[in-house]
Amino acid sequence: MSRSISTPPELKSGAAWLASATQEDVDAFLDGLEENALLALPWIFEFWALPHQLPPAGAWKSWVIMGGRGAGKTRAGAEWVRSMVEGARPLDPGRARRVALLGETFDQVRDVMVMGESGILACSPPDRRPDWEAGRKRLVWPNGATAQAFSAHEPEALRGPQFDAAWVDELAKWKKAEEVWDMLQFALRLGDHPQQVITTTPRNVGVLKMILNNPSTVVTHAPTEANRAYLAESFLEEVRARYAGTRLGRQELDGVLLEDVEGALWTTRMLEAARVADAGDLDRIVVALDPSVSGKAASDECGIVVVGAKTQGPVQDWRAVVLEDASTRGKPIDWARAGIAAMERWGAEKLVAEVNQGGDLIETMLRQIDPLIPFKALRASRGKSARAEPVAALYEQGRVAHLKSADLGLLEDQMCRMGLQGYQGRGSPDRVDALVWAITELILEPAAHWRRPQMRGL
Repeated sequence: MSRSISTPPELKSGAAWLASATQEDVDAFLDGLEENALLALPWIFEFWALPHQLPPAGAWKSWVIMGGRGAGKTRAGAEWVRSMVEGARPLDPGRARRVALLGETFDQVRDVMVMGESGILACSPPDRRPDWEAGRKRLVWPNGATAQAFSAHEPEALRGPQFDAAWVDELAKWKKAEEVWDMLQFALRLGDHPQQVITTTPRNVGVLKMILNNPSTVVTHAPTEANRAYLAESFLEEVRARYAGTRLGRQELDGVLLEDVEGALWTTRMLEAARVADAGDLDRIVVALDPSVSGKAASDECGIVVVGAKTQGPVQDWRAVVLEDASTRGKPIDWARAGIAAMERWGAEKLVAEVNQGGDLIETMLRQIDPLIPFKALRASRGKSARAEPVAALYEQGRVAHLKSADLGLLEDQMCRMGLQGYQGRGSPDRVDALVWAITELILEPAAHWRRPQMRGL
């Protein structure tokens, strides 16, 4: 397995120190620098870098920088190339002499990795800035080091060349990612210890997961917000308002690798298509609990999910909307309070809960807080996957939506790990269980009662 690097909280970049230092401290720091050091300071990336942008220690082969959009991945990749090819003085050799630059297309390599605002040319000081030879698609440094540009659409172009370093950008979106990656590994054969950096927004693709599972891989990651000092505030406000709490937001903004297990009952594509900005008119709302009875620190969460439904007209027109995931971890009294609070927020008609493991304790806990709470105990007679299948079918029919403004990311992560063979994640899928109970109570159970008289009349 790869190593995931976490930075000690006491380690700050120079930029972070400057942002929190007093003006007197800043003045004293700058006044203490010699002229050459002061002139060089803007080009010393180790001073300005965020922790996830700095190369991890150790003899790693691959460094994966996973981050949200705008998290500073491109700058980190460009600066790493600089650190590999530059020597102590402009004409001194560095650790690498021949570098491969790989992007989805040649234009993206040139426009982003080489000439972009965070690309190699923009990051290089004047006395070490390489020349771009457009005809040969390469950079040439004053010390003779070169970096060759390649398109991920042409894996065969990597047959023949050889390198001692490589920078791979946005690997997770390449159509021929595995083939190109394999060709690069054969070409990365110069020097004592060839290395490669992969800068990418995570996506659920096999080649990325293979790299991450390699023992010689190290990983750093950061959300978009980590680089907010260099991003437009309006951009952050817009994307957070639109994508916060969604599965897509966790991938594109938080830089989290999200996986749909093989045979999953729900997929990311399905859930992204299910989002609505407005819940519309709802005639029923319930809160469902899947309790964690022990209440120990290491116990599973108590799933608490609020779902509303419109159940007027023919049964095939009934629709449900997931309104909130209020799941929590704590003692029984804690989740009992959280469940009742969710009822009050949404004006729910009742609270339903699975009582297979808690029995009467669950209702007792709830009635300690509200003796008159409308409560319905539910008992599971089938396994989790069997109960979830008909609910997943409603999603496939477009009859269940997720409210965009709700923070449902963790619930959706569990949903995409629930397969026909069971849950393939850590712990128990408490949030999914609560969701399934709520939709069963609102749609499936009433529909079954509605159909029975129809069947008897045939």
